[in-house]
Order: sequence, then C-alpha cells, then structure tokens
Amino acid sequence: MRLVVVLLALTVVSGLIDAVSYLGLGHVFTANMTGNVVVLGFAAAGAPGFSVPHTATSLGFFLLGALTGGRVAAALGTGSRRTWARRTLGAEAVLVGISALVAFLAPGATVTVYALIALTAFAMGLRNATVRKLGVPDLTTTVLTMTLTGLASDSRAGGGGGPAHRSPRRAASVVAMAAGAFLGAWLVVHHDLALPLLIAAVASGALALVASGRE
Repeated sequence: MRLVVVLLALTVVSGLIDAVSYLGLGHVFTANMTGNVVVLGFAAAGAPGFSVPHTATSLGFFLLGALTGGRVAAALGTGSRRTWARRTLGAEAVLVGISALVAFLAPGATVTVYALIALTAFAMGLRNATVRKLGVPDLTTTVLTMTLTGLASDSRAGGGGGPAHRSPRRAASVVAMAAGAFLGAWLVVHHDLALPLLIAAVASGALALVASGRE
C-alpha cells in the first residue's frame, strides 16, 4: 500500500483520538497540538470546562513522544523506511491499545483520565515526529490549517498554480480528519471511550502491517 493512503488512514485515526480526548477527557486535544496550545490559554484564563493540568499533561507527553520519535528516526531513518514506519506505527498501536484497556477496566477514574491523555499524546508525538521525517507533502495526519490554506490559495480561484496532484490529496486529508472526528464523537456519545480507542489501536496496527515507506 502506498504511504499516502496509510497517512490518510492515520488522519482518520487522529480524528478518532481527538474526539475521545476533547469530548471524554475534559476538553483537551492529544493529537492536534495547535488546538491544545489555544486550549491551554483558555484554561490559564480560567474559562470553565478547561483544565491546565490536563492540557499540560497532553503537551508534555506529546513533546516526549516527539523527542522519542526523533531519536528513533536518527537510529532507523537511514535504513529501510518500511521497517522504520512499521515499527513506529506498531508502537502507536500498542500505546493506544493500552489506553483502550485502561478505559475499559477503570472508566471514570481520575487516574484513568491522566493515563489516557498521557498514552495517546505520547503516541501522537511519536507518530508526528515520524511523519515529519518522512516528509510527504500536505499529509501531517494531525494539523489541517496549512492544508486548508494551500487548498484555497493554490487553487485557480486563488490565483495559484501549484502541483495539480496536491488538491485531491489535501481535500482527502480534510475529509479523513472530519470522518474520524465524526466516528469518534458518535462512539463517545453513544458508547464509551474504550471502543473508539480500540478501533484506533486496531487501525494503527493494521496500517503498521501494510506500510511501505514509499510515497
């Protein structure tokens, strides 16, 4: 399977995870750190429904995951991209799988909230560092601001003349994120936190098996 398809599927997973974290863990993002920095500002200002400790935990573990991802990239990035991508996605699947187990065994506990935030944020930091090193244009899997900007500014209406193949890729990335967020929100509202996390873990594991490392 081409790496582009894998990254689009991972974007769906990001939407799932952010739906779980924002709706089920106290209005905090664990995949989208742009939104999380804004949320931290809300929390610091005392806005109701937001938590400085939750948000700081997410940011801290995301950065730790990204740091680990950078070290892994330095160690494995000069070898087979396929092996590197598969190991990283496998690690993500394990971390998210553990978070699903925690959510199933101890739903609603304070320690569970922090554990889920830490595990998913670390997994997303690890993945983001890897995706950044892979360097596939317009497919960050977690952030869409520049993707949306490019989609509009590089279009004919925007007076741009960018590569034609990027518009479908950008649009697919936006749709993938929205689809993941929709599915995650529906599962959180109608079921629990464990189920969408389990689906995210299984999806990451399956993608680890088919990742090629080639665009």
